Amino acid sequence: WSIKIHNGSNEALTQYKINITSIAPLLEKLAKSSDVYWVLQDPVYEDILSESRKMITNEKIDAYNEAAVRILNSSSRNSKAKVKVFSVSKLIAQETIMKSADGLHLPESSRDTNAMILMNVYCNKIMKPIDGSCCQPQPPLTLIQKLAFCFFTLSIIGYLIINVIHRNNFRKNKCTDLESGEEKKPDISTPNVSTLEMLLHSFCKLGLIMTYFYLCDRANLFMKENKFYTHSSFFIPIVYILVLGVFYTENTKETKVLNREQTDEWKGWMQLVILIYHISGASTFLPVYMHIRVLVAAYLFQTGYGHFSYFWIKGDFGVYRVCQVLFRLNFLVVVLCIVMDRPYQFYYFVPLVTVWFMIIYATLAIWPQIVQKKANGNCLWHFGLLLKLIGLLTCIYFLSYSQGSFEKIFTFWPLSKCFELNGNVYEWWFRWKLDRYVVFHGMLFAFIYLALQKRQMISEGKGDPLFSSRVSNVLLFISIVSFLTYSIWASSCKNKTECNELHPSVSVVQILAFILIRNIPGYARSVYSSFFAWFGKISLELFICQYHIWLAADTKGILVLIPGYPMFNVLVSTFIFVCVAHEISQITNDLAQIVVPKDNSTLLKRLLCLAGFFSGLLLFSAVQDHSRH
Repeated sequence: WSIKIHNGSNEALTQYKINITSIAPLLEKLAKSSDVYWVLQDPVYEDILSESRKMITNEKIDAYNEAAVRILNSSSRNSKAKVKVFSVSKLIAQETIMKSADGLHLPESSRDTNAMILMNVYCNKIMKPIDGSCCQPQPPLTLIQKLAFCFFTLSIIGYLIINVIHRNNFRKNKCTDLESGEEKKPDISTPNVSTLEMLLHSFCKLGLIMTYFYLCDRANLFMKENKFYTHSSFFIPIVYILVLGVFYTENTKETKVLNREQTDEWKGWMQLVILIYHISGASTFLPVYMHIRVLVAAYLFQTGYGHFSYFWIKGDFGVYRVCQVLFRLNFLVVVLCIVMDRPYQFYYFVPLVTVWFMIIYATLAIWPQIVQKKANGNCLWHFGLLLKLIGLLTCIYFLSYSQGSFEKIFTFWPLSKCFELNGNVYEWWFRWKLDRYVVFHGMLFAFIYLALQKRQMISEGKGDPLFSSRVSNVLLFISIVSFLTYSIWASSCKNKTECNELHPSVSVVQILAFILIRNIPGYARSVYSSFFAWFGKISLELFICQYHIWLAADTKGILVLIPGYPMFNVLVSTFIFVCVAHEISQITNDLAQIVVPKDNSTLLKRLLCLAGFFSGLLLFSAVQDHSRH
């Protein structure tokens, strides 16, 4: 109106600046106790303006906007009480002004979008929605996060100092003895210095990676966007990775059932499918959800199969083995709980496999310890092991139908600190109950398979079918029918709650069917996909890292590194995400060798140190919770 009434004169702009200057102190006074937004004037579509409005140009509008922003931001009396510029309204108008009927007035959709963003700005800092919504304030650093920051900073400084010292020593040792004319050999570093350097190097890399995690999902540096499921966004990437997996087919080193290459391949393609499931938001489509539940169950099946096979064949129930497994499973999650200020149960899969590992260990380690070597001498030991498995199944059945007993076990302090989420253990109860039988199924399958293998009732030669031709064909036919029957049932699910109730009992059907289809034909057992196997070796790291540096907003949204280019953004974020997961896997393996030594006396000292560390962590966590309340 000012531009129109005064025909765009400079005198009107000068008067406008004077008026803004006079009200700026009043606006700043209001800003001390509330949020004050100055909405920028929207642009116009000059080509269709009427003759009476031709003097209103975007150049003049920009001059008025710049004057307002410059004056309102010029005061330095109280930087926290400045008036905020609602500049997004101008960006929205630039996208919608082309739809204007007269070139001046914007369509209703512009006002709706402005209102939505304004409400997000006001409400989200209070409601703190757990999705990819905008405008949430950055949470303040906790005491534990500050200590972690100091630790990683000191590790980086320490590594740089040691690296500089080693470089200087190397240069000195490289100098040539002028009298003898021989080059001196550099001194070999002592094992302690080498171990310290490896330790600092690992923590240095981990510190940089955790900084990236924090910037992606805690600082307001990168945008997040919500998920919107379409069939194409899920199934097209599935076809892509399937083609890539088939393309990188190689011969296996051994042709046993569920050999190492095959299990890595199995973990790999399942993890890639689960990642696509998460980023596409396919959980809203029930048939896909039910099939993904089988993949999660298959991971737990492998947990039961793998750990049972190790303890049964090796008979190694030592502390070293237990500590190695627990460290490799939990290291990354513990670090993320500290850095990202999240409870342990938030990363539900790791607590799940950790508890099941301890259950498997306890079942087989308690007296009498029954292993393959002992059972070979007397068949009665097989019945003893079956009794142990029946006892385990009974306990699982009892706990699954007694939520009160289950909660009493896991609400005792300090277990409650590990398994509570949002103040209760219901989420943990739900996750455990959903796949309660599949680990037992994995253990039972391993027992039957190893018994058949010992008695040479199966053929595992290269190219040979697992059983006789007739038996193999019958089992293969039954497996294919069972696999398809389960898929048809899962695809016809109408109610998630009812299907989840049946899932623990029937998921093993499709898992066993897949194992038999994959292993009965000798040619199928003799090859594997190196592409999928590579991802399988870092599947745990991929599953955990996706929470913050691929999906972001604690898996509820999608990380946006490059706004405006969704496909390019996914490619870049995926590349970084996979590289980080691989690097963390290497760091975990390196630290496992240092932190968990084979010497029992040294290991005991390390365990005491870890006990002290976690005690301190619990203490700081209690202080932190008290300060929050």
